[in-house]
Amino acid sequence: MSTSEETGHRRAAPDRTARPGSAGEHLLQQRTGTAERADTFYAEQVLDRLNTRMRDFVARQEMFFLATADGHGECDNTFRAGPPGFLHVLDDRTLAYPEYRGNGVQASLGNIEENPHVGILMVDFLRDRIGLHVNGRARIVGDDEMRRAHSWLAVDPVPGRRARVWVEVAVEEAYIHCAKHIPPLQKVPPQGPDRAWGTDDVKRKGGDFFGAAAEAHERGRFEPPPRADTPAWRAEAERVLERAERRRTEQPGGRAFSGWFRTPDRRAASWGLRNQLPDAST
Repeated sequence: MSTSEETGHRRAAPDRTARPGSAGEHLLQQRTGTAERADTFYAEQVLDRLNTRMRDFVARQEMFFLATADGHGECDNTFRAGPPGFLHVLDDRTLAYPEYRGNGVQASLGNIEENPHVGILMVDFLRDRIGLHVNGRARIVGDDEMRRAHSWLAVDPVPGRRARVWVEVAVEEAYIHCAKHIPPLQKVPPQGPDRAWGTDDVKRKGGDFFGAAAEAHERGRFEPPPRADTPAWRAEAERVLERAERRRTEQPGGRAFSGWFRTPDRRAASWGLRNQLPDAST
């Protein structure tokens, strides 16, 4: 049990009110006999904030993996990268990262609009061979709004690394990913052109590496849904967000939903009349 020093005496920390983890993992722990080991891990390693060592670790990272799910629980996992510290530590309970120009699909941002729960995994393959999990609730923030709130944020000199929007994450859990299965890697000098941040050049993005485009004719023509006019599209989006807000109110302690279509007096200020919508990579 953790303790603190006070007037020369050790004072025991209060008991936690809720056991970390999901009901499913608790059930499997009981079934497989690992509950005691899990309780030790929960007690010693799972925090509801980022301590000093975690914040220092985040500030060094150049990449992370991001897990999201839509309102039906359909999952997506993607990769984010940038210069060291592109995943910003705003305080010990808040992270934020910029969304760069991508392929226009916006899978991760779309999931966050429906379901704010996200999982971030950072792995240091080069120096410490350790990982850090951060789970929390995300919201999408316009670049202007983010910079008004955090004026110290620098504008990246590389055009392809300039934020279209930001994702702000309220930390709910932070814990170690152990080193035992992490392979040691080394950086090598760049070979050929540097990373093509924000490019639309198909070849520089990897071309048809897996041959999916070459086989597209075998899958039949993809018919996208008809594009709705603006009023109909907005009405449908408002219905989606209304359902998300209703789900939030049904969950005690839920965080207020914040997204593309806020109350009328905040829409234009935070989203510039939708002109800042990103082409996020996934």
